[in-house]
Amino acid sequence: MTENLKCKGEKNIMNYQFSEKVSHLQASAIREILKFTSEPGVISFAAGNPAPEAFPVETVREIASELFQNDPISVLQYGITEGYLPLRNLMKERMTAQGNFKAESEELIITSGAQQVMELACKSMCNPGDTLICEAPSFIGSLNAFKSYNVNLVGVPLDDEGMNPELLEKALKENPNTKLIYLILNFQNPTGKTTTLKRRKELYALAQKYNTMIIEDNPYGDLRFSGEDVPSIKSMDTDGRVIYAGSFSKVLAPGIRVGYGIAPKEVISKMVVCKQVSDVQTNNFGQMLAYQFMQKVDFDAHLAKLRGIYKQKAERMLNGIAEHFSANVAYTKPEGGLFLWCTLPEGSDMSGFCKKAVQEYKIAVVPGNAFMVSESDVTYSFRLNYSTPTDEAIDKGTAILGQLTKEMFD
Repeated sequence: MTENLKCKGEKNIMNYQFSEKVSHLQASAIREILKFTSEPGVISFAAGNPAPEAFPVETVREIASELFQNDPISVLQYGITEGYLPLRNLMKERMTAQGNFKAESEELIITSGAQQVMELACKSMCNPGDTLICEAPSFIGSLNAFKSYNVNLVGVPLDDEGMNPELLEKALKENPNTKLIYLILNFQNPTGKTTTLKRRKELYALAQKYNTMIIEDNPYGDLRFSGEDVPSIKSMDTDGRVIYAGSFSKVLAPGIRVGYGIAPKEVISKMVVCKQVSDVQTNNFGQMLAYQFMQKVDFDAHLAKLRGIYKQKAERMLNGIAEHFSANVAYTKPEGGLFLWCTLPEGSDMSGFCKKAVQEYKIAVVPGNAFMVSESDVTYSFRLNYSTPTDEAIDKGTAILGQLTKEMFD
């Protein structure tokens, strides 16, 4: 027997070599935090789910029953990659009315949630090493989608009006290979901030000056509960340089995984090919359900109901913060959406605060570094969600969390 033969029963242990596209990706910090929320007594401000009372359960049940009664084969059969035609046409009409769709030059694709728009846009437009500029902080799902294509991800900080234009121009000068600028302009995740009209015009002008495209991600735009609507950058687009992403996740149900993307026809044609190799098509049931829902209900009245729910919840959390938090903790006051952003005094141990909140005080929040380009980037902020917890949980949780802020920062 030679020396290099294994002893009887000894196993060869596989050494896994992952692709460069995924080897550097880490599990979502939000998902790690959410593990604590299953423990007894934990109040979660960490999720990003719609309010349970916002789901139109009975209407969806009726529509689902009718679909399977009247057209079961269409529900269960393959569909086309571009999406269910009646839903596409309906969304084209709605987006045209909002100034977000130009039939002569643009097309609309139905996607498996809005996040797929970002993934397909990056896949279609970026080579490894190309630069993609995003807000800092930004939505972790999109950041990981971008990272999976080995782009050079550059974060540009926000001020009270949106992405800082001077710092954006600096980033564009330093990265002449920038292909995309990713923006969440309405009630941004995670900060809750809304980019002003003046700033939107400035950002679009910079995209024109440096000949790059913009992804405008707008999952929360229909959930404005105070202030005035601000025109989208897409509505200002005269050059065909804006890819627009919308979603039914926050206005109907995230579980149906139905979103949509609008872009120049040439761009959509490439996104269609990329989607064909990703998932072939968005599920027919979700698409048909979304279409029938918009046909059967007064959709604008439905949105008004949702806005009322989130207005009440946001005000409740803001009142709790004002009453209980240390005066040394700053926070945003969103005009819509699902989130607000709290900032501890400079130099604070934000990560330690978040861990102590969940482990000792049983309040789960999301540390701000989860939303940065690199989790090693310095931030003193954390995200709170007001849509998912009950009113009682909001009251109790803000009081307990406020006690911790006073202990640590007063």
